[in-house]
Amino acid sequence: MYFESHAHYDDKKFDKDRFELIEEMHKNSVDFIVNAASDLKSSLMGIEIASQFPFFYTSVGVHPHETENMSETDVETLKKLAEKDKVVAVGEIGLDFHYDFSPRDLQRKWFKRQLQLAKEVDLPVIIHSREAAKECFDIVKESGVNKGVIHSYSGSWRMALDYIDLGFYIGIGGMVTFKNAKKPIETVEKVPLERILLETDSPYLSPEPVRGTRNNSQNLSYICDKIAHIKQISSEIVAKITSENSMDLFSLK
Repeated sequence: MYFESHAHYDDKKFDKDRFELIEEMHKNSVDFIVNAASDLKSSLMGIEIASQFPFFYTSVGVHPHETENMSETDVETLKKLAEKDKVVAVGEIGLDFHYDFSPRDLQRKWFKRQLQLAKEVDLPVIIHSREAAKECFDIVKESGVNKGVIHSYSGSWRMALDYIDLGFYIGIGGMVTFKNAKKPIETVEKVPLERILLETDSPYLSPEPVRGTRNNSQNLSYICDKIAHIKQISSEIVAKITSENSMDLFSLK
């Protein structure tokens, strides 16, 4: 019923029950999962997990937090990994000016390089943008990449529509259920359902009413129900259309 477009099942928080949980979620209405990589190690682990489940896919890429020591050799490694079965995207890549765990100039450099990589291997991108909305948009637009999703979208609804004009989808996760979720709610109101993907960002960003617990893809139901409430349509329609959107983006049809 649900398509999980962004989770991190390589995360150490799943070390004790990773494979059992993935199997259980699939039995309980999570039809597909895309794991979002954050560095070379998680890219490799995502590929390994994906090899165990026919419904599990993965991306390869380096998160902005991890770009400080990135090299062109890493890009070449990512290029080879992108050829593996079950790899459906380059990501999670982008800019994060909230924590600045990596210098901003290096974040910019390797974001641009990985966008170029996505074009070279003809894969969509999974974009991370935090407190860098305008610069991230400008870099994406300049790159010419027109296939991807803006993960855990937190910007303005106007910029969401600008991304859609470039060909992108908008990832909506647990934040839309939070009490102070003005921007995500406005985005859901304004963005066509045909351009929305469901995501949890597991194990992070658990939605209400399970906020504060370890997130997992079964919690997509809360996000789906909230979107349905905002748009005044059934949850079944939201689940169906967003799943079709994800199938299209990741070329799984």
